[in-house]
Amino acid sequence: MAHAIHIDDLAAPRLSEVQAGALAWGETVTVDFSEQAILDAACQRTGLSDFGAEDFRERLRVLREAWDGDPEITRFHRTVLHGYLVRYASNRLLIHDTLRRHPEILAQRIERPVIVVGLPRSGTTHMVNLLAADRRLHSLPLWESYEPVPLPGEPAPGDATDPRFRRCADAWAGMQQVTPLIAAMHPMNPEHIHEELELMGPDFASYNFEWLGLTPQWRDHYYTHDQTPHYAYMANVLRLLQWRRGQPKRWVLKCPQHLEQLPALLQTFPDATVVFTHRDPVAVIQSTVTMQAYTQRMNRRHVALRALIDNWTDRIEHQLRACVRDRALVPAERSFDSSFHVFMADQPGTLGQVYAKVELELDATARAQLEGYIADHPRGKEGQVIYNLQRDFGIDPAALRERFRFYFDRFPVKAEVR
Repeated sequence: MAHAIHIDDLAAPRLSEVQAGALAWGETVTVDFSEQAILDAACQRTGLSDFGAEDFRERLRVLREAWDGDPEITRFHRTVLHGYLVRYASNRLLIHDTLRRHPEILAQRIERPVIVVGLPRSGTTHMVNLLAADRRLHSLPLWESYEPVPLPGEPAPGDATDPRFRRCADAWAGMQQVTPLIAAMHPMNPEHIHEELELMGPDFASYNFEWLGLTPQWRDHYYTHDQTPHYAYMANVLRLLQWRRGQPKRWVLKCPQHLEQLPALLQTFPDATVVFTHRDPVAVIQSTVTMQAYTQRMNRRHVALRALIDNWTDRIEHQLRACVRDRALVPAERSFDSSFHVFMADQPGTLGQVYAKVELELDATARAQLEGYIADHPRGKEGQVIYNLQRDFGIDPAALRERFRFYFDRFPVKAEVR
């Protein structure tokens, strides 16, 4: 049975010696958020200088100015955000260079992918990791999503000895040092199957940046711009990865953003089978804002509980209203609705239905791979965080749930939080 984790200092964190030391170190570091500094760092890291299409600079500007102009962001977190921008700019250089030298990559076909779509914290991660245990499918481990193309001159064996894997492992070890409870909420170990949304990062696109901090400027920019070109960019990076692996297979992918971008998703992958995961949005909000508040002890000078609950309630409502509006765009023969409470109670049964829908035989080998993953990754393996929306955020779960009545009326979702 998982051990219970109570976080009783969300609003007024009691910092460990490691956390206090990291924040103090951050105060000694100055990072330059200018476009020139970020792009120069990427050029120096890769030895390349051609970023391809120039439209990314506008999106980079929105991020740079939002993060650079927020006095609440700790200087420690500024170094983290700066590192993200340099990594994405480096990846953009490497991706563009590879596609320029190997135009045949764009002829690769991403056929009949299986795409898991649902709210964050709704079982999407567990579902995609289970399906990825089936070796007949391509999937995207975290380390490869962070660096799809190796740096020039680096070996790229594609396993745990790969320098990219080691960098990802070091980053995860550092994250656990400063936020040790994060493993119980959202593991980020290198081999963990991640979201293809990460592959939009080099195009400086996607709602992924909203998870790095409270950035309404970025959210508003994202809302008002067509995301279809960025889905096309992501698909090209998948083609590159498939080409590097040397073997075409069906992909299994997942991302919560797709809930509000189903037209763009289907335009990009018209023959996809979509597995929708459904969960009580109050449970999702509770989990999301608790995780975000916990990490803010390192990211912000003051934990912004009210801003977090307001922001993520709005975001999740936006996603669910789009899902209710667009769900019918995915034909019944290529879609499946998975309720969280049913999935958790009967994982083999749910997976059997998913396999039937995606027209993939659940043979003895695949069953053994799935059962092995379930045995190795029991729910609560790193501990079970005890959430309390009323205590920690002053929000009545029942009252909040009424805001989502439209979603409960549409899908078979069980209320979890009382």
